Amino acid sequence: MSRVVTSQRVATLVGEFPRSPAYLGLAESLRVLIGDGRIGIDVRLPSERDLTAALDVSRTTVTRAYEVLRESGYAEARRGSGTFTTVPGGQRRAHDRSLMPGTGGEDVIDLNCAAHSAPPGLVEAYQRATEQLPAYLSGPGYFPLGVPALQARIAAAYEARGVPTVPEQVMVTAGALAAASVVAQAFTAPGERVVVESPTYPNATQAVRHAGARLVAATVDPDGWDLDALAATLRQTSPRLAYLIPDFQNPTGQLMSDAQREELARTLARTRTTVVADEAHQALALRPGLADDMPRPLAAYAPDAITIGSASKSFWGGLRLGWVRAPLADMDRLLQARIGLDLGAPVFEQLVLADLLDRADEVLPVHRERLLAGRDALVAGVREHLPSWRFRVPDGGLALWCELPEALGTATTVEAERRGVVVAPGPVFAVEGGLDRFVRIPWTASPDDLTEAVRRLAAAWEHVSTDAARPAARRAAGRVMVA
Repeated sequence: MSRVVTSQRVATLVGEFPRSPAYLGLAESLRVLIGDGRIGIDVRLPSERDLTAALDVSRTTVTRAYEVLRESGYAEARRGSGTFTTVPGGQRRAHDRSLMPGTGGEDVIDLNCAAHSAPPGLVEAYQRATEQLPAYLSGPGYFPLGVPALQARIAAAYEARGVPTVPEQVMVTAGALAAASVVAQAFTAPGERVVVESPTYPNATQAVRHAGARLVAATVDPDGWDLDALAATLRQTSPRLAYLIPDFQNPTGQLMSDAQREELARTLARTRTTVVADEAHQALALRPGLADDMPRPLAAYAPDAITIGSASKSFWGGLRLGWVRAPLADMDRLLQARIGLDLGAPVFEQLVLADLLDRADEVLPVHRERLLAGRDALVAGVREHLPSWRFRVPDGGLALWCELPEALGTATTVEAERRGVVVAPGPVFAVEGGLDRFVRIPWTASPDDLTEAVRRLAAAWEHVSTDAARPAARRAAGRVMVA
């Protein structure tokens, strides 16, 4: 059932909107409120009659304002039901494109998928795994917790990072998203609350939703976590889990310090909240020296933490493997949840990953060098061609989180797609709507492609922002902001 916003609430939110002409001022105020999330998506707006009375304007003003909203993609009329908020291009289109690479032709630069091509050394790892595979062919090939050799290597990696771990504490999955699904199935029941960051990785939150949990948003600002606000949210909502990304948070790129992790762990203990720490980007430190001086895992401070890892971001997206590291007491519960989803990850890929982990000191530095070159090219391009966009340069991870001067993120990305570059707008990463002032731009393409992508983005931004500044001219010409 769709939500409803009252006419009194709309009147309070729009305040003293510009009235020259009034219908355009009202339409622009509503568009900003929808883009910023103060009026959510799929919310029924007040009837024209009710809003006319609440604002003390003419019926024509509200009618024309709603018409402008519909033309610009921020509202839609449903016969017999009223006018509902939406976003340009449709929320489903934005989410669908964010979950998969595009197929728009050879000239399209697709930056929706934050993943690089395979690094040098991957072919050799597959070749060596082929030599090891025959030893496993005489068995059934089912390893619900993972091939023991890979479990041991993952456990050893945690040991090296300061968290004592035995192989039996590791479950190998078909990617980090599968790991999140297993954890959600094991530790949540329908209706239970789970605190998640906003913005955050949308695929993971979808996995939590599929388990029937209720999401509670905890804001991550462009400058990082507000631990006091997060603590208040944990106290007030008593969630079953808290899903957090402490290492190069997706999409903001923030890195939680050791001091912050220690403080957070104390809060989690007081509120009896189990934390799920997604470390998919942990190995992608780009600042010189940081790879050898990363903060300790959250599990070092919160012993009951559940940790999710991934090979897809550290090595290659086609290596669909992830893992869960959890306390021994939780492993049976995870196993029972897992066998309801699948019976194990492919053996051959597990052998490949075990080989790569043995040679991580050779493969990862080369991978990081490519990412660093992409990041620097992207930063330089945005600074030159989009000087009004604000961002901080992350010390690692895969993407730049850009704040726009106006809530035109979705409109800009739709226009950019028309010009041959695909990126995800902020609302894709929002838990409860909003964030249309943001765009995520991964630096996983080549420096040349990234430079060209920024040029196209700049052209899209100029087109959209200029149109937004002259809504009367746009409407008179019969055009709309997005395709």
